[in-house]
Amino acid sequence: MSFSNDAINAALGIADGSALDRLRALRPEFVAGAEACRAAVLTPDEDLGLSPELRAALGRRVANGGGNARLVEGYPLPTDPELALLAAGDMPDDPALAALARHSDMIANSAAKAGPQDLATLQDAGFTVPQIIALSELLAYTCYQIRVAHGLNLLKEPRP
Repeated sequence: MSFSNDAINAALGIADGSALDRLRALRPEFVAGAEACRAAVLTPDEDLGLSPELRAALGRRVANGGGNARLVEGYPLPTDPELALLAAGDMPDDPALAALARHSDMIANSAAKAGPQDLATLQDAGFTVPQIIALSELLAYTCYQIRVAHGLNLLKEPRP
């Protein structure tokens, strides 16, 4: 079984039949599960008022910190100028988007510091609890994807 179309293989340039491709094929449930999670957080059936373009912008913003350009490319660059700023790591003028930017940056860089006040800040910016949960899932998925890609990338490097 090959996973040539999944986001992790694309981010690492893992070729069909390569050693890493064969290694990942040993745990197909994890590969398929990660892809299902990706679809659920980026393009869910019910978006809760968080458009796929907004979700991709946040994913791209977080992925930018992972140091993997191919992984970043897996999150489409928004056509909306404000969302493009958000995706690029800039601070949007829109207060709600700025709150999302600050929250995303905190989760990506120091998630252990997050607390109830941070969630209240998102509610004060106009986001509902279901939206905050969906955003949390998206941020968690993107951080997970960065770590898996980084770990697999280490396996690509020759050992001394």
